[in-house]
Amino acid sequence: MERGAFTFSAETLPELRAPHVLASVRPWVDVGNVGTLVLGDVEAVLKTEPLAHLTKPGTFFDFTRYRPTAYFKEGQREVELPNAVINYARGPAAHDFLFFHLLEPHANGEDFVYSLLDLMTTFGAARYFMVGAMYDMVPHTRPLLISGSASDQRTQQTFANYGVRTSQYQGPTTILTLLAREAARKDMDSMSLIVRLPQYAPLEEDHSGRLRLLKLLDAIYPLRLPVDKVEALSEEQLRQVNAAVESNPQLKRVLQHLEERYEGENRGQDSGSEMPPLPPSIEKFLREMEN
Repeated sequence: MERGAFTFSAETLPELRAPHVLASVRPWVDVGNVGTLVLGDVEAVLKTEPLAHLTKPGTFFDFTRYRPTAYFKEGQREVELPNAVINYARGPAAHDFLFFHLLEPHANGEDFVYSLLDLMTTFGAARYFMVGAMYDMVPHTRPLLISGSASDQRTQQTFANYGVRTSQYQGPTTILTLLAREAARKDMDSMSLIVRLPQYAPLEEDHSGRLRLLKLLDAIYPLRLPVDKVEALSEEQLRQVNAAVESNPQLKRVLQHLEERYEGENRGQDSGSEMPPLPPSIEKFLREMEN
């Protein structure tokens, strides 16, 4: 069964109760696989079922940038194409869930967005909620900063209680930002949480960022998420990063400047002062690491 750009996994669509959409978007706002990991944590608790995938992902994705994967199944070679995948689950409260595992499109971005919006409208979605992570000039030795927003005032207050800062970012962004805007225009709650990770410590799976978002989701949804398990992973990862920094004198100096900048930013929250700049040599070093 097809609708728009998507093929559904079953002929009969499930009846969902005002579902909340949890979305991750690779690769722009999913560094450290934080968004993917967090969605996986929630999906494991709720025991999701497959719902839909793109019928022709090549309409939106460049397969020289997102590579197909070859593998063997029962002795036969198979090829899996990169795709956008949507799962669903029944919720314990008054609403169910949709999980959007999305890739940044390379072409036909508006069609991609409006196909997702049409799917959300079909199921009567009540909320669109994007979670993820980006690199920033922040120290790993301080509580990770989160930027975000919520159109729902109660949730916005919960965000504020957990130190979430309203995003002031202006500049290039993912086309999926358009989906958040259009969802709000359809009278859906629209919100996002982006944790800022230290760019000098790129990790394939950043459990500290994962833990930061998971604690917030645990406060919003009564799902008994695996916070303790992820906390143990985060603590072990922190020990490894500390050891790596301790063995690198230049990185130790960078960390000291980042800590001073972090403290200066926190002191300036009430006064409205801008974040103190980093020395040019530190900026250059971090850019070189990023490249």
